[in-house]
Amino acid sequence: MRLILALLAGIYFGVVLVKSEVASWFRMQRMFRFEEAHMFLIMGSAVAVGVVSLLIIKRLGLKDLYGKPVAPREKPYQRGILIGGLLFGSGWAITGACPGPIYAQLGSGEWWAAFSFAGALCGAYLYAGLRSRLPH
Repeated sequence: MRLILALLAGIYFGVVLVKSEVASWFRMQRMFRFEEAHMFLIMGSAVAVGVVSLLIIKRLGLKDLYGKPVAPREKPYQRGILIGGLLFGSGWAITGACPGPIYAQLGSGEWWAAFSFAGALCGAYLYAGLRSRLPH
């Protein structure tokens, strides 16, 4: 039953991505060229919802599924963050997708998203293989 609920939630999320044009290559290109604010407004609203949600969770003292308090963890800066961010941003600008919208693009029939998917998969496996040698 959990698998079915997860599948339905994923399908719903994909529909939202497509309908809001977050999975649109053209919207991504306009964002990276600073030609329109559509994507910046969507990301800004997502950050605002996240902040408000965390404040509510903290205020109510809610716990996760394992009974632990929900709290963001501090992550120290690492040199690899800059390199990884540049690689991620470059791939996002070229393909018009970060990992989530790739599935939405595939589901909406955008065949070229298969190349983005293959690249993301190769990148994940490459990272897993090189992780121990990368800067910390």
